[in-house]
Formats: sequence, structure tokens, C-alpha cells
Amino acid sequence: MNTLLAAIAAYLIGSLSFAVVVSKLFGLADPRTYGSKNPGATNVLRSGNKAAAILTLLGDAFKGWLAVWLVIRFGGKFGLDDTSTAVVALAVFIGHLWPVFFKFVGGKGVATAAGILIGIDIWLGVATLSTWLMVAFAFRYSSLAALIAAIFAPLYYGFLFGPDVQMAAVAIMSGLLVYRHSQNIANLIAGKESRLGSKKTDAQAAARK
Repeated sequence: MNTLLAAIAAYLIGSLSFAVVVSKLFGLADPRTYGSKNPGATNVLRSGNKAAAILTLLGDAFKGWLAVWLVIRFGGKFGLDDTSTAVVALAVFIGHLWPVFFKFVGGKGVATAAGILIGIDIWLGVATLSTWLMVAFAFRYSSLAALIAAIFAPLYYGFLFGPDVQMAAVAIMSGLLVYRHSQNIANLIAGKESRLGSKKTDAQAAARK
């Protein structure tokens, strides 16, 4: 029962869409209405407001970290174990993808996944984030970096800790992240994917309306 309650709480935490909230605070358009229509930091950046994009990134990562950290730090008092941590990790991630507070229209989960991995283990998070940074720097595609980092995340976990229920949760999370990037995969194959730093004049104009 405690695991179920923790999962529900984690899902609600994950359902807080910082892209939408921060955009509203900055007087920007709803990120679900312009650019890729994805409520995430990369799309908020298309508005031209870097501060809003950074706050979105940090907020989405923080909620993933917080849900996992709370279970690891205090869960023992309530009989929560590694299985509970795995369930909570998936719940907060699913909350971000399909948020109940925003008509189940959520982001792709990159920042939230990063926060979750850091919450599970700092070195797991560092290894995965390093992979993202290397791929993003080399190829200038945020989506490609996210996809490759997602593939490597469960492998890093297995190398660090061996196979267990939390590795299974990381693998499921990685699979969902890849699924959410299906359009990006199609764009990459077709050579239509936007590179990091590319100008998005139309999206910026729409974001300011």
C-alpha cells in the first residue's frame, strides 16, 4: 500500500509541467502551441528566452530527482525498498509524459529522466549526461543525443550495480523515451531534424504571441 501511495504522489509530482508553468510566468505562449509543440526545455528555447528554457530544464530534472530521493532517503521508515524506488522512478517519469494536470499532454522526458538517474546514483547520472553532451557536441542534434544516452543508461546501470529491478525500471524508462522521440527519429532519417543552435524565427514569433 505504501508503495502505491508513493507511486501516486510521484506521478502527481511528475505531472507538474515546468515548460507550461515557466512559460506562463515569463509571459510566453504555451509551448504546446509552437515549434515542436513539445512542453520541454528545448522547445521553450525556441521562444528565444534562454532563462525560461534553463528554468524548465532544471525544474523538470528536479522533480525526477526529488521523487526518487525522497523514497531513498525516507522510504525505509515506511517499508519502501528498491522495488518501491523503481516504481516511483517510473511513476514520476510517466507523470511527465502524460501529466494529469495538463490534459495528459507532456514532454519527452529527457530532463526528468536525467534527474531520476542522478537520484538513483550520481555516477549513473554523470555517465548518462556525459554521453548526451558528447553526442550533442559532436553532431548538434539534441534528439540524437537523448536517444543514444537512453540506450546507454540501462547498460551503465548494469555495469555499476548489476541487473536488478531498478535496472528494469531504467530500461523501461529508456524505451518510453525512445518511443516519445519517434517523430525525431523519422526526422533524423529524413534529414529534417533541427540542429542545436539553429534559428527558429517562426517559432520565436509564435512563442511571443
